[in-house]
Amino acid sequence: MSHYLKKSFVLGGALSLAALSVQAESFNWASKTDPQTMDPHAVNSTPVLSFLNNIYEGLVRRAPDMSIEPSLATSWEPLEGENGWRFNLREGVTFQDGAAFTSEDVMFSYERASSEAADTRSWFSPVTDVRIVDDYTIEFLTNSPNPLFPSSIANFMILDSDWAKSNDAVLPAKDSENFATLNVNGTGPFTVASRDPGVKTVLVPHAEWWDTPTHNITEATFTPIGNSATGLAALLSGDIDFIEPIPLQDVEQVESRDGFRVIEGEETRVIMFGFGHEHDTLLYSNDVTDTNPFTDPRVRLAAAHAIDIASIDRVLFRGKIEAASQLVPANISGYSEANQDRPAYDPERAKELLAEAGYPDGFSFGLKCTNDRYINDEALCRAAASMFAAVGLDAQLSTGPVRDYWEQLRADDFDMYLLGWSPGTFDIEHPVRFLLHTQDDEAKLGSWNFGNYSNARVDELLPLILKELDPAARQDMIDELVKITQDEVAYIPLYTQPLIWAVKDNIDVTQRADNFFMLRWVTVN
Repeated sequence: MSHYLKKSFVLGGALSLAALSVQAESFNWASKTDPQTMDPHAVNSTPVLSFLNNIYEGLVRRAPDMSIEPSLATSWEPLEGENGWRFNLREGVTFQDGAAFTSEDVMFSYERASSEAADTRSWFSPVTDVRIVDDYTIEFLTNSPNPLFPSSIANFMILDSDWAKSNDAVLPAKDSENFATLNVNGTGPFTVASRDPGVKTVLVPHAEWWDTPTHNITEATFTPIGNSATGLAALLSGDIDFIEPIPLQDVEQVESRDGFRVIEGEETRVIMFGFGHEHDTLLYSNDVTDTNPFTDPRVRLAAAHAIDIASIDRVLFRGKIEAASQLVPANISGYSEANQDRPAYDPERAKELLAEAGYPDGFSFGLKCTNDRYINDEALCRAAASMFAAVGLDAQLSTGPVRDYWEQLRADDFDMYLLGWSPGTFDIEHPVRFLLHTQDDEAKLGSWNFGNYSNARVDELLPLILKELDPAARQDMIDELVKITQDEVAYIPLYTQPLIWAVKDNIDVTQRADNFFMLRWVTVN
């Protein structure tokens, strides 16, 4: 485990280590969002990466407590005399089509996942070169000492190079389709038996998986159910065995029913609002058409003061959320204790700030949100729009499914938008790298910084934070960076999202803090 990880994250649920002694079973589960692709390098989002971690594998993987453990690499160590890491690969591993796994597949997957066509390229921003030593040894060179690198590639999944090349899938397709969008060939514990996108996906065990199975599943069927009431009814009627998430208002109903239980925890995901920092004008305003008020930090701070997190918690989340002041929750490495206060709910101060910025009567703008990605996402945005209106900010709310959402944000089609972020390295450097660094395709940085917030000192601090080994010196730099981004209101952090899963009593599952659902930890009793 990285020495930067403050504590482990073992949450609700149980992990059976004796599953093979239990009679094998089928398993049916549901979630709100269907993974929009089967390509592990095309979309860097939890619904995709969580699902595909059941099929593909990386050099390392995360255990139930979120620590890093061996997967396709059996061990790794820092290089001697230069910056980087050597990974010693597992021998005797085969892909699901029977092809042997070697370092050539790792090299190919690196080139693919770090290409401009990939949504995962920022994972490799520290990498300067990759060297194959032999069939089962590969080295990643980095631009400075990088103790977090093994942790940062926990979701870097390996494709069979020959399979991808022979099927014209050398590069991922973010906004279109290729063979890897609908078909799979991993080394992981499960493979896809059939897939009807948006309707149903059936997985079966990979008979030649290198690891010892601890599950007892013979067939696993995933069904996306966007309507929460429909999903809950499917669980309580017995049509499915497990669903995540469920509405908070339904927790009591599930807990009162014999044969079912609720598993609650806190995800490492911070929900926030982002701005079109580099937009010259508002796209969706009825009254301000020649400028973008959100380029003024006073206007962004006014929007932050308009949000009543306590009311959102009470009305929408029944007291189960923690207010957020920065882009990681308090239990994540690097969290800035020195900057733990968020803007207070203060509508009068919001009005004063708008007047100071030249908008005493406020203005209208567009607010883009998902309606099937985060818990209560549409309800949250409607509540926020009402709070904005109370200070003169007239939000023209637009909501839609996540399958269309990221393409809109990449196309700069927003004035303000909703985003949730869980740090893949369990360290604050992760959202800095993806969300706060200036967009830089060549350096593979800022790939999810949709509004292109930019601050030269933040850009300067990131590489220093990545290589600093002294914890106190590192935290001082982080504290400086967090204060800059808070003073400039780069985003409006709102709260840490809760985890609310519902499952039949005869099912054992493990709830991870990143909300990844691993079939290899499921047993049907």
